[in-house]
Amino acid sequence: MRAPSPILAEDLQRMLAAPLPWAELHGKRILVTGAAGFIGGHIVEALAYLKRSLPTADLRLFALARDLDKLRNRLPWLDLPGEVSPLIQDVSAPWQPAEAFDLIIHAASPASPKSYMQKPVDTILANTEGTRQLLELARRDGARLLFLSSGAVYGENTGHIDCIGETDFGGDDPLGPRACYGESKRLAETLCRAYFTQFGVDARIARISHCYGPGMALDDGRAITDLLANVLADVDIRLDSDGSATRPFCYVSDTVSALFHILLKGQSGEAYNVGATEEISILELAEKLIAAAGKSGRLAVRTRALAGAAPAPRSSGHFNIDKIRRLGWQPEVDLADGLARLLDARSGN
Repeated sequence: MRAPSPILAEDLQRMLAAPLPWAELHGKRILVTGAAGFIGGHIVEALAYLKRSLPTADLRLFALARDLDKLRNRLPWLDLPGEVSPLIQDVSAPWQPAEAFDLIIHAASPASPKSYMQKPVDTILANTEGTRQLLELARRDGARLLFLSSGAVYGENTGHIDCIGETDFGGDDPLGPRACYGESKRLAETLCRAYFTQFGVDARIARISHCYGPGMALDDGRAITDLLANVLADVDIRLDSDGSATRPFCYVSDTVSALFHILLKGQSGEAYNVGATEEISILELAEKLIAAAGKSGRLAVRTRALAGAAPAPRSSGHFNIDKIRRLGWQPEVDLADGLARLLDARSGN
């Protein structure tokens, strides 16, 4: 039996050490969609590690993805089929599985701007029709469903709110290039609440902010992966801005731990913010990545000064996480440690 990498094993052990009612998962049939993706794959890995650590828990894991080879590449240390049953299926296509599920975690959606701007229709369908079909499965089986949403549902932060709570919504242009993502996430959340209200489906929502860590694809178009790709290629980082925009970054094991807090301790029909509260500028992030890689003095960050008027108000601050803190969760891995772990994992440690 293959083992996870040392970094991943440490992350999984820390995650599963959280004081949660893990026994509620024992004997359950658990479906994870988007299992070949960044966060979806980590969820499967956490559940599989729990299954290995405690065989008497008798978990039955099902990983839904569109491509079996991609799924196997994402989960190279797991036995598929065996430990995890692969289900090769587009989440938005008609589907009537013979298997009944107890828990459904819906993580299937393009999540990076590069992906969803190239495939806006696929993005909308994964978040709307895919969510509706999974809610119908949950209704059929009496299952609990956790939907992975996004801070994109808050729209443009025109009110300049630095600490965004679960009710702090702004506007969004439905014809904008990114609307396919934010608007479909909003509708999916509304579907979750509607199925809870009308049919009593136990649907819960996690609004995820900027997440990073081992398992990220270097070509997904996000700022942190672009920076990481440059550092790993040993080339200077060139920012197409002055680098002053700030973002909060939450390490992936902290993010997945939050998802289990919502799944096991959250309230039906409710949404919870998941993310870090400390923001860092893109320029500072680039400099920290260079330092963490031990390339200070060899690599430089080159910025482009912005001309003319000040940039438009950014569409994100950081999340107010008081609501999920009441479930017992808060981030544990600081950015310096997280970046070091990310680089160690990329080097095979």
